[in-house]
Amino acid sequence: MTTTAPEKDTAGLLVRAPGPRELHPVRTRRRRRALELSLAVAVPLALVLLWQLAAAQEWIDARVYPAPSTILADGWDRAAEGELWPDVWATLKRVLAGYAIGTVSGYLLGLLMGSVALVRAALEPLLDALYVVPKLALLPVFLNMFGLGEGPQVALVAATVFFFVWISTMAAVVAVPAGHRDAGQVFGASSWQMFRHVLLPASLPAVLVGARIAAGVAVLVIVASEQIAATNGLGHLIFDARALFQNDVMFVGIVCVAALGVLFSELVRLAGRLLTPWAPRDRGRGQS
Repeated sequence: MTTTAPEKDTAGLLVRAPGPRELHPVRTRRRRRALELSLAVAVPLALVLLWQLAAAQEWIDARVYPAPSTILADGWDRAAEGELWPDVWATLKRVLAGYAIGTVSGYLLGLLMGSVALVRAALEPLLDALYVVPKLALLPVFLNMFGLGEGPQVALVAATVFFFVWISTMAAVVAVPAGHRDAGQVFGASSWQMFRHVLLPASLPAVLVGARIAAGVAVLVIVASEQIAATNGLGHLIFDARALFQNDVMFVGIVCVAALGVLFSELVRLAGRLLTPWAPRDRGRGQS
């Protein structure tokens, strides 16, 4: 809004005139979205073009940092020849399996601990101690438990996702205002009705934010795990290519990991918006 200087006849009264945001809200939101989309595209594109220019002008060693055009061409060739997809699928199935197990178990335990104070008092110190342990440090334990194969990879992703979902769920349930619970009790809500109509809608937005963060972290963890204890997957592709000095292949794997992480996180975000249409968006697009 625009503030005009006080006039003499208003005796110091401030007069506020509506600005463009109030006069044309739809147009202002459209311009804001267009600006944000332009920035989201322009900044990465400018960095890629700068990288391409640096490689072409030999400001950087193209053998160590291949030009984006070289990475794109190599990735296209590997995809067309079918060499890339087995690694992508191996990583994806491990992430999906571990994410499903970690999300379900983390949500159920977080819901229980958030609802029952005695359970929270009994388990929270132990889980807090386990939470601070780097999850990659648990990989040898999972290797002893499940042996070589898919088990340790899935278990590591599940353990990582579990803690993110458990913390966000427990905190969200504990933070449900007492007035909401009191209203349910006044209307004689049963335990299921209290969960269905009070705890679930009040806590679900925060739970889904934690699940979205866990989606990105799950991709990071599986890449590191595949370097250590896997014979396929994008993580294995990246570090094996680095050992063979195939830096263009290494960057193809990195690009695939980035795309996979963004896509997975955005799918979880979209699911959250569909499940909680009443909740404010967790990204401030069109706002400010």
